[in-house]
Amino acid sequence: MTVESVLLYIVGILALLVGLAISIGLHELGHLIPAKKFGVRVSQYMIGFGPTIFSRRRGETEYGVKAIPLGGYISMAGMYAPVAEGEPGRTSTTAMFETVVQDDTEQDDLEGRTFFQLPVWKRVVIMLGGPVANLIIAIVLFAIVLMGFGSPVTSTTIESVNECVIPATSTATECSADDPVAPALAAGIEPGDRIVEMNGEAIATWEQATEIIRESPGEMIELVVDRDGANVSLELTPLLTERYVTDDLGTVVVDAAGDPVTTNVGFAGVSAAVETVPQPITAVLPAVGDRIVSIITVLSQLPQRVIDVAQAAFGGAERDPNGLIGVVGIGRIAGEISSLTEVPIETRVYSLISVVAGLNIALFVFNLIPLLPLDGGHILVALFEGVRNAFAKLFRRPAPRPVDATKIIPVTLAVSALLVVLTLLLVWADIVNPISIL
Repeated sequence: MTVESVLLYIVGILALLVGLAISIGLHELGHLIPAKKFGVRVSQYMIGFGPTIFSRRRGETEYGVKAIPLGGYISMAGMYAPVAEGEPGRTSTTAMFETVVQDDTEQDDLEGRTFFQLPVWKRVVIMLGGPVANLIIAIVLFAIVLMGFGSPVTSTTIESVNECVIPATSTATECSADDPVAPALAAGIEPGDRIVEMNGEAIATWEQATEIIRESPGEMIELVVDRDGANVSLELTPLLTERYVTDDLGTVVVDAAGDPVTTNVGFAGVSAAVETVPQPITAVLPAVGDRIVSIITVLSQLPQRVIDVAQAAFGGAERDPNGLIGVVGIGRIAGEISSLTEVPIETRVYSLISVVAGLNIALFVFNLIPLLPLDGGHILVALFEGVRNAFAKLFRRPAPRPVDATKIIPVTLAVSALLVVLTLLLVWADIVNPISIL
């Protein structure tokens, strides 16, 4: 690794940390703004955890930055309802490993200014503010990536032309004298040609071209390509050959015995160039939605995913590039992206922005898990109280006491302990058996 590559590697990691710190800061700002709007006393707004680097008090709130930019919190008065009637609510933070602390303000000063005293809808708005902030960040970053830079699209431009036709099931890697000449080479197709027409039909996508080729074995196709700005007419006759069957994701389909499924189709012997094409605004939300679904899918398979990581960390199994990855692994990938000097800087910037966008989607989904101390846990408690109060009102019963959410803290601590173990496992796996893009 050259000195330049090392420096760029460090720049990539620092860029990721800055992006993560800003995302966390805006997440907590999403809690802070509605909390203050609704009159809740907020004693602290902190980005990071560990030792405080600096802080400044404005009014009743201390704003500060801590040494490790991998978390953040605001401290709201009365996040947990009092144990007994007449007692003050218990102040806590929105941090992952929150603490219930004693507020230093007199109870009289907190009257009507505690979180638990708010109407249900206001508590939900405050706790949704953080995840929604991450979702908005992700949408903005995806818009920048898709509309400003574009996304990789298989184009109608020819990238390479095969010399011969080798069956998919063959183990050969080079052409022999017995192998037939690739139809594309025989037709005079050259790398850089852009397919314009096939049998008089305008070609807009690579999928459209390959479909015609696959369905036309032994049939001559009148082909028009754009070569250096001029249209060139060619005649292409696809050859019937054996190819693997793939699904929508490009994965080879296997039968019940685990053997790859093959089919005989028309084959030309060309591959398409991949181009980065700016996308319309309508592509942004579907892209965000797809990423949300993929993260939810990973979380739904968490036990097996954890086993896979453990086998990779301690048994030498191969890491799943689409599996779980920790902050160390993400930082490593950011460094690798930044250090790819042979890749255009626009592509590296695009990739780093995509990583930060993906992190914000992960923060959005993760924080909505309905477990305390996550935002989703507080939302669940508020909704439960709302339903319970509605039934009490319906049956003309006295309003029940607020839910003492701290009673389920032992369960939360158990979940938090598992998260600590998972974090340590991912750190170890990312060190000894990392996911790499190189």
